[in-house]
Amino acid sequence: MSETHSLRDLFRIGDYMRMWFARLSSTAAQQMLMVAVGWQMYELTNSAWDLGLVGLYQFAPALLFTLVAGHAADRLHRGRIIALCLLAQAVVALVLVAATSGWGQDGQWLSRELLLGISLLLGLARAFQMPAQQALAPLLVPAAMLPRATAFNSAGTEMAVIGGPALGGLVFIAGAVAVYGLCLALLLLASLLALTLRYRHVPPAHEPVTLDSVLAGLTFVWRSKLLLGAVSLDLFAVLLGGATALLPIFAKDILQVGPWGLGLLRAAPAVGALLMSLALTRWSMDSRVGHKLMAAVAIYGLSMLVFGLSTHFLLSLFVLAISGAADMVSVVIRMTLIQLETPDHMRGRVSAVNSIFIGASNQLGEFESGATAEWFGPVGSVVIGGVGTLLVAATWMRLFPSLAQRDRMTH
Repeated sequence: MSETHSLRDLFRIGDYMRMWFARLSSTAAQQMLMVAVGWQMYELTNSAWDLGLVGLYQFAPALLFTLVAGHAADRLHRGRIIALCLLAQAVVALVLVAATSGWGQDGQWLSRELLLGISLLLGLARAFQMPAQQALAPLLVPAAMLPRATAFNSAGTEMAVIGGPALGGLVFIAGAVAVYGLCLALLLLASLLALTLRYRHVPPAHEPVTLDSVLAGLTFVWRSKLLLGAVSLDLFAVLLGGATALLPIFAKDILQVGPWGLGLLRAAPAVGALLMSLALTRWSMDSRVGHKLMAAVAIYGLSMLVFGLSTHFLLSLFVLAISGAADMVSVVIRMTLIQLETPDHMRGRVSAVNSIFIGASNQLGEFESGATAEWFGPVGSVVIGGVGTLLVAATWMRLFPSLAQRDRMTH
């Protein structure tokens, strides 16, 4: 292995490491925010439908604005876009501190409507953050190091996803205000780190903003069957198989473990994902990446099926960790292929398309989980989703043979 492929060299790239720490801080804060918002929403309304609406309200801005955000990421300084989005999320955390503590009121003024409005604002900020963040990595590291950098990025994200909910659950003992205050501090730190990023930003030649230019990323993905298969696989697999929105119900009513257990359930997939991402940081996938991608999605679906049927807390934690490890294999393969198959002047817009698909699979998936839980119950919702994910993996192998049969990351 050449020196440029070493993990040590990755640590020497100052701008990359500052962005890595910014991702770590902001992701931890975002996870804590969603744990606290989800728990407070369920305490206020006791409704699976309202938990699903939290996801839907985050997805709506992504659907409306992410393509525009991708166009901005291809024109403007990506680091500054990220910093501004993180600052906006810090303002949201400040509002939650005020609402929960009752600043200017006799008591707290937290409500269902406020939490839904907060979800809408978080979705809008992340709609602009994600395309810029995804498109930034290839500008900070050499192309040969991108697969390793992607795995290390994912390791940092999963560390935050583990630490965020666990820390949030612990801090929740002191009250929701303490959680939101910690989120505020972490988001401000991440925004400052993003502002310090320096890379060679070459503004593109001036061209009018047209519908065709905004939709160029969507057109590019549609014409590339490999990319279309990769992003749509994530969309349908996680849309059907995700159960994040229902975790408060499993924690409170089925497993009966309370807020601390909810934090552990939220963190469990990230434990598996972190271990897998660390392994992938050290040992790259050099062959049969398409087959590994499809197998990972199938394992994810099977894990969620077992989780839905489980009534034992430790078994639930274990299969959620397995689902996280499988999902990490999928993430590293898909994200690396997307970046390597896309020219830089298109990366913002292609990343925007990918962000829409990710947002649809996560936030819209939370709404789907809440809606089906109303119809079939939480267990039925998760079981049906797990079976659906297995069917997606089998179907995509036939629909997208160029993806399923891909041998290496690079041609």
